[in-house]
Amino acid sequence: MSLLLLIGGALAVLGAALLIQGIQNQAPKARLSGIAGILAGFALAFLSYAFVIIPAGNVGVVFNVFGGVQERELGEGFHIVLPILQQVTVYDVRQQELTLATSTGDQINARSSEGLDIGVDVTVLYQVDGNEAAALHQDIGPSYINIRLRPEIRSAIRDGIAEYNAASLISAQRSELQRNLEDTLGESLASDNIIILGVLLRDVRIPTLITDAIEEKQAAEQQVEVEENRRRQSEIAAQRRVIEAEGERDATIARAEGEAQALELRAEALRGNPDLIQLEFAQRLAPTVQTIMLPTDGSFLLDIRQLAGAGN
Repeated sequence: MSLLLLIGGALAVLGAALLIQGIQNQAPKARLSGIAGILAGFALAFLSYAFVIIPAGNVGVVFNVFGGVQERELGEGFHIVLPILQQVTVYDVRQQELTLATSTGDQINARSSEGLDIGVDVTVLYQVDGNEAAALHQDIGPSYINIRLRPEIRSAIRDGIAEYNAASLISAQRSELQRNLEDTLGESLASDNIIILGVLLRDVRIPTLITDAIEEKQAAEQQVEVEENRRRQSEIAAQRRVIEAEGERDATIARAEGEAQALELRAEALRGNPDLIQLEFAQRLAPTVQTIMLPTDGSFLLDIRQLAGAGN
């Protein structure tokens, strides 16, 4: 432990000072105190390597000078090991992230299926398998990020982007590429006891020429949709006018048929009762006509004005 190491170092320095003073002053007690201090300091420093505390979310891999890497990892908490003979390397087994981006000077450059340059910023979420940290330590060691993880990510992304054209990388196929990268990295790093939790494509940069062409295409498609909507509206308005015209036509036909039926009924009634003809004729005379028709056997007409004069 660092605290014991500091205390041991301080005792050793103090003992050395007493020893030197005792030698110079010919003081046996000072020499003995100095030697005791030095021995106590070295003892504490030695014991500091025997006490190990594994932080939360970490495991310890023990290397034994005589037996090599021990298969069983040390869990969280306090442990005692043999100083010098056993060395402990701590591995973080919590979720971690590795970002390769322009901001960190570690961006990835790849080529699409048509050979265009594509820039990619990516974040990979991963963790070390806590039950196999000893195997990782034995096969690769603490530098597994630079030795294995980083190169594998670069290779997988370059190979993945080569299967897509530039335009598709900024469309719905971007999510498909992420899933494929997760599967590819998960399979390739599983043998190294590194678990891939997710791949996040933070930015995909395609050539400006392609971006402009995509924007023009989208604008043209939107214009086509606008024209199509206008055409449909015109068709709907025309259909409405046709329906209204058909309705007016049907109404006119219905009125005509009704009037024809009325006339037919009226004619039939007149044929059945001839006297109604004279009544119909009288009803249609102008108000200034002073003539009436009386139904008699002779069927004659009378002048109303002459009858009025005779009455006077």
